[in-house]
Amino acid sequence: MARGHRQIEHVLRRAGFGASVEDLASFEGLSLPVVTDFLVNIDEDEDVDRLIGAPGRVQVTTRGAFSPNTNIEDARQRWLFRMVHTGSPLREKMALFWHNHFATAYSKVAAFAGAQQGARMMAGKPGEVPGPPGQIELFRRQALGSFRDLLVGVAKDAAMLVWLDGRTNTRQRPQENFAREIMELFTFGLGNYTEQDVYAAARVFTGWNLQAVGNVRTPSGYYEFLFRPEQHDTAEKTFTFPVYRDGRRTIPARSGDAGMQDGLDFINALATHPNTARRLARRLWEFFVSETAQPPSSFVETAAEIYLQNRTEMRPVVRYILRSAWFNDPANYYARYSWPVEYVVRAVKEMGWSGYSIDNARTPLTNMGQTLFEPPDVAGWALGDAWFSTGAMLARMNFAASLAFNQKFNLGRASRAFADTPERLLEYFLDRMSPADYDGEPFAELLDYLQAGEPWTGSEAQLNVKAPGLARLIAGSAEYQLV
Repeated sequence: MARGHRQIEHVLRRAGFGASVEDLASFEGLSLPVVTDFLVNIDEDEDVDRLIGAPGRVQVTTRGAFSPNTNIEDARQRWLFRMVHTGSPLREKMALFWHNHFATAYSKVAAFAGAQQGARMMAGKPGEVPGPPGQIELFRRQALGSFRDLLVGVAKDAAMLVWLDGRTNTRQRPQENFAREIMELFTFGLGNYTEQDVYAAARVFTGWNLQAVGNVRTPSGYYEFLFRPEQHDTAEKTFTFPVYRDGRRTIPARSGDAGMQDGLDFINALATHPNTARRLARRLWEFFVSETAQPPSSFVETAAEIYLQNRTEMRPVVRYILRSAWFNDPANYYARYSWPVEYVVRAVKEMGWSGYSIDNARTPLTNMGQTLFEPPDVAGWALGDAWFSTGAMLARMNFAASLAFNQKFNLGRASRAFADTPERLLEYFLDRMSPADYDGEPFAELLDYLQAGEPWTGSEAQLNVKAPGLARLIAGSAEYQLV
């Protein structure tokens, strides 16, 4: 079982959302480099959405027609379904990373565009609805692609143009919100720019606006990016840091028709700045390697160099991280706190989903502190041990109990071959659910739970009680809150 493949478990928790019994079987006998290459080489042709509603998969709950392109609750279900069943888990994991990095909240987008258009701007899937891809589809498509291209896509993204008010950025009234955050949060961070740079950057993006195409009150209408030359500030813009490779700090004056190049030059400067490379390296360390240890300077500098040498492509950087000695050091196993969505998807994959609707996870996720498409502010969610308030931990435990009860007969049947003794049953569930190692006292308490009550027989009736109860205790334990 899984305890014999701790390295594989580890990479599937960090570069995915954990592993079902079937997932582990599919990797049986494969070396760690082969598994890593499989994860990094995303299947671009995969269409996991075609499995929604199919037998043998986690289910969704419909309220009328299932419409994840225009209903945000259905969009949340679709993304959770993808996380559970995708054959390219690193795509969804990186999409989640970018969702937090470029944090954008549906509520503000919907307040401007209406509920249906807001959902489309956040999650619309190309080919299923007209108009540009929703923001999460941009993140999925660019999951391991060029960060520079992703920045351009974000700057032109309809949801972002609403969220950070780019739609109102004109030469008469430059809007500074996006200009500030693209430097402070999206690229090289605080300490690398001044207020002068914020104002100059706002002028760079004047005219990067939004337009309605058709009747946006109907399914055929939509919003999309539009560059308005007449609204662009054509004067030169000077920064306190180099914009061009030759050291020039001034973007030259350009006509309105050529003014979009200002933004492209500026984005290129930010994306290729060494401090952007280092900041991304540190964020990826926290996401993939450890939240409890600081990244060594050698890690940061090497990851940054790979990023710059590969023209901001993320795939070589992530491949380097997953193959690094730091990532594969057992001391860094379980060294990151599980985000609520990671916790929920992992529990579903490890306990099972037969007869379960992923819609049942939406409210618990909110109670745990994470509603997909609704980060609290532009800085994203507070990470690390900030996830673990008393109420949030109670929500995790309640979710574990609800899921285990839903799966009780499936868990009982699956564990029957390991039910000859309480010790063997406990070993089976620790294998199946892969928590961090328990110290002596918590381990003894789990065994005491199995041995409490009537003498152990391993009967069907006993398993139908003890198996889900044990799964609930493991998933609700402190050891399970780490990935």
